Amino acid sequence: MTRREQRSSDLARAVRDVLQANGEAAHSLARRLGVGITDAVALDYLLSSPDGLGPTELGQRLGIRSASATTLVDRLDAAGHAHRVRHPSDRRRQTVVATDHAYEEVRTALAPLLERIEQAAARLGSEQAAATTTFLREVAAAMRDYAADKE
Repeated sequence: MTRREQRSSDLARAVRDVLQANGEAAHSLARRLGVGITDAVALDYLLSSPDGLGPTELGQRLGIRSASATTLVDRLDAAGHAHRVRHPSDRRRQTVVATDHAYEEVRTALAPLLERIEQAAARLGSEQAAATTTFLREVAAAMRDYAADKE
């Protein structure tokens, strides 16, 4: 194996390790919040969508049926993590948004993890940080294309 192939292989393994660790962290977050993993992933989508998501769109992102998405939203609402609001441009539709309580609870639960990530980032030089950012964005784009069945 050439040096370049080894480096590429090491990078691919490191990305795979990050993906596995992300799954473990998601399960840990769910435990810390006292919710199931699907609810925790749903919260992540809602917290990353400042304008909220329609219940159907949230269900599609989670890979669950419409009825299951409705039940999920009801559960998040009952727990004080999300609520339904009227869609800003289509009054016939609803949008699900995360509550301030959810933002605070998730931020508190993730604080130790995010602090460690910031510490790791602070150890990078500016060129290393720029190259790492570019690489991670390209990996994320490749993963989104894969998820959307694009090649």
